[in-house]
Amino acid sequence: MVLLLVGILFVIEHFYSGNNAELLDWQPTRSPEAEVQNEVDDVQQMLEAQNEMRRRRGAKERSEQELRDEVAAEELEQLRQRRRRAT
Repeated sequence: MVLLLVGILFVIEHFYSGNNAELLDWQPTRSPEAEVQNEVDDVQQMLEAQNEMRRRRGAKERSEQELRDEVAAEELEQLRQRRRRAT
């Protein structure tokens, strides 16, 4: 019985011309543009919160460009380490 049901589902999927999202009537809750804007806002809020803590300690504030440069340097270092391990 289970095999028959699975077989029927495979036949339906084979002859269905739409995609799975249409079959389920699925729509994303937010647009990709909204997701990108949310990500940008999150980074800005985290940077502001970190700078507030740094001001309380008397440390120098960080700019977004400094943060991006640091992340890029760390990613390059990780790639170098992976390459060393692979060889």
